[in-house]
Amino acid sequence: MTETQGLTVFIPVYNEEAVLEANLRTLFRFLDGFGAPCEVLVASNGSTDATVGILEKIAVDLPRLRFFHLPEKGVGAAFKEGVRMGSFEYLVTVDMDLSINLDFILQAHELLGSHELVIGSKITGDQQRSALRKAASGAFIALAKSLLGIGFHDYSIAAKAYRRDMVERYIHRMDDLTFYVVQLVFHAHRDGARIIEVPVSCRDTRGSRFNLLHEGFYKFGKLFLLWLRER
Repeated sequence: MTETQGLTVFIPVYNEEAVLEANLRTLFRFLDGFGAPCEVLVASNGSTDATVGILEKIAVDLPRLRFFHLPEKGVGAAFKEGVRMGSFEYLVTVDMDLSINLDFILQAHELLGSHELVIGSKITGDQQRSALRKAASGAFIALAKSLLGIGFHDYSIAAKAYRRDMVERYIHRMDDLTFYVVQLVFHAHRDGARIIEVPVSCRDTRGSRFNLLHEGFYKFGKLFLLWLRER
């Protein structure tokens, strides 16, 4: 049963055995002071390391932790399954490295009372990332604005917050990989959804979980295809 004031913190993971337990316990300590019902829903998509075993072990003493495993790697597919499985109407996404300041969770929960989508933006906030990743993100954001007319500054997976009913309207349009955030933002914006962008602080110094060259070709290609289909 969905509870409007509750919150699902959704975390997609791929081979995160090195940081999984410590960071989940850090997250739960942060959520101890949260004033509404909440859960943490972890989605292992294609993990081949000890991720699932660790989740099984620590779920015993973290009763608000839920998790599932998909055999194939695909963060969009994991997100869609998370939307179906989440217990609450409000959904916030974070990365397992906790690179985004956790205060975004509290801010997003409050903003979802009056908005359907909250975009946490590293560009308008404060980011510590490699120059290459900053340049690639900047080029993609500029092209998305030019082609699709969406002038937001962050289409990454983490630091986004959604009302479940809004996502469900567009779930059939969403990619199974990493492009789903752009599709969701584009369709919601076009249809007049209440969207707000807020600055976030990001400290992401470890290597990307994706092949950056492959990811670049994929996302820029998907961007052009969406423009061709929707223009």
